Amino acid sequence: MLAKPREVFVYNKSKETFLAFRVAVADSILGRLVGLLGRRSLKPDGGVWIVPANSVHTVGMLFSFDLVMIDKDFRVVGLKEMVKPFRVVLPKLRAESVLELPAHTIFRSRTEVGDELIIERYEAKKTPMGGSTQIVEPVSQEIVPLR
Repeated sequence: MLAKPREVFVYNKSKETFLAFRVAVADSILGRLVGLLGRRSLKPDGGVWIVPANSVHTVGMLFSFDLVMIDKDFRVVGLKEMVKPFRVVLPKLRAESVLELPAHTIFRSRTEVGDELIIERYEAKKTPMGGSTQIVEPVSQEIVPLR
């Protein structure tokens, strides 16, 4: 059985906007090779982060997407909007990884070359009681008249 890929969120610290909330990490040989191949579309809050990579191809792709190239310090070093199927994006030497995001993400998030991104894994906070939700009922206090 295949394990569910790890997911991260991508936040543009410079513009204070989110690019995506559920970006799959493709850091294995197979994951980087496959990328978005075989998918018919991306979910509006989804994407793929290919690590390491400084270029992509869209041979066999079925839809257009936005491409964000980032360096080792998570700075944007290249942008390509609406990358169409059956294209090759030339390598950007300073890029260490690429984000494949839904079309129009770059425009909506106002992302520009030089922006600093935050890419982190989202994990829900665990409650102190071993993961179960603890319900605490308020303590009722009776008002007792003083004599």
